[in-house]
This record gives sequence, C-alpha cells and structure tokens, in this order.
Amino acid sequence: MSAGKRSTSGQQRATFRFYEELNDFLPPDRRKIAFDYAFNGTPSVKDSIEAIGVPHPEVDLILVDDESVGFDHLLNGGERIAVYPMFERVDIAPLTRLRPNPLREPRFVLDVHLGKLARYLRLLGFDTMYERDYDDATLAAISRKERRLLLTRDKGLLKRNEVTRGYWLRNIQPRLQIAEVVEAFDLRRAVRVFSRCMVCNHTLETVAEASVRDALPAGLRGQFEQVSQCPGCDRLYWPGSHYDKLVDLVSNLISE
Repeated sequence: MSAGKRSTSGQQRATFRFYEELNDFLPPDRRKIAFDYAFNGTPSVKDSIEAIGVPHPEVDLILVDDESVGFDHLLNGGERIAVYPMFERVDIAPLTRLRPNPLREPRFVLDVHLGKLARYLRLLGFDTMYERDYDDATLAAISRKERRLLLTRDKGLLKRNEVTRGYWLRNIQPRLQIAEVVEAFDLRRAVRVFSRCMVCNHTLETVAEASVRDALPAGLRGQFEQVSQCPGCDRLYWPGSHYDKLVDLVSNLISE
C-alpha cells in the first residue's frame, strides 16, 4: 500500500493522469500531464474522478499504482492513478473494465437537444431512441435498462450513478456530431443506410407497391415493384429524387 502523501492543510493527495479524449473535461493546465489532487478521508476513485470533472461513463480503465481497479476502490493518499477512456477497438479483457461489454450492436438514447442527430443516426440504420419529453431520470433509466449508450452534451447527466454507458459530444453542429459518433465508436462497418424509419425508429419493411399504391403520390404510382414501409407510423420510403441527395449526405457524414 502506498504511503500517505499529506499536504500542509492536512488533506491527502494522489497524482492523477488522464489520457486521450478524457482531457476534454479538464482545464488547460491539467491536460495531458500528471497533477496532484487533494482530498479528505478515503473517497472512492470514482468520486474523485468526477470531482475532477470527468463523467464516469467516459472511463473504461483505471490503474492505481499500475494495477487495474474498479470504481469502488478507495484512495488513501500517495497513489499514482492513470485514467483511460473507452476502448472500443482495443482488447483489454485481462484488466478491470469499468463499462459493460463494448458496443458490438450499437444502440443509442439521446437527450432532448439532439433531435437532428437522432435522425442522422437512424438514417445510417442505428437503433436510436429519442423523444422531446425525456427528462434526465428517464434517459438514465432507459440507458441502464436497455443497455443503450446515452449521448448528450450535458456532463451532469453522465455523472448520474445509474448511467453506465454514456458519451459526451464534443461538437455542437449535428453533422459534426454524427461524424464524431461514427469515428468514436468505429461504426462505419455497421452502417445500414435506409433500413430504419428516420421519424419513429422502426426497422423498415419491404412491401409490394400495389398494396400501398393509394398512399403514394399520383405521379409515382406504378413506377416501383416494391417500396419500404415503416410498421410503426406507416410512412413510405422509395428511391425518388431525394434518394441521390441522401446518398451524398450519408457519404459526407461517414467521411467527415
């Protein structure tokens, strides 16, 4: 056990170092360097990390004096602590991962300010829950119960104890946000364009054009053998003039 490192005020101190994108949560003078953190008593490493400013769902690995520990590990003073972000593309199975298993079938729930991002995610085929009236408690409960990754610009929401899967979006513009999510979770190979309703999130079904002909614009009737229909809201999707524009949009979203 490390010897206590006591400051002149009687507080204990530990040395923290945060890696990669976790530095986004730190003030400039603490980024990408080791720094001392003062505390009283024996707080958990999770409480200390969040007191420093980093939401716990962004953390995937903590090393205390080169040994991996869980969030409930108590600090006594004198420790050297390395904190790492989510490992979606690196196998760290022998160590103490702090989040559930990596996102191999990514599913999301978004806070109320991310409506356009929700449509973009659905356009790319990702199961995305979004409602304008979700409050913080509802978002946290959905994330935990359904094992969905919570996307938000609210750091405080990610600090709720019940949230185990979450990501704080660095960008403000929706087009940059979708590119950020695709990159952060290595989603390019999982994209299934035009497979999901952009409005209500249901998986689209292929139906015979003849069965829904009356619902199509008059000028389009008889032009297709099959079209796609949402089983939730009955909206119809077909390769009309908007299709090429959406293809270009998807290409840009994935490559940005």
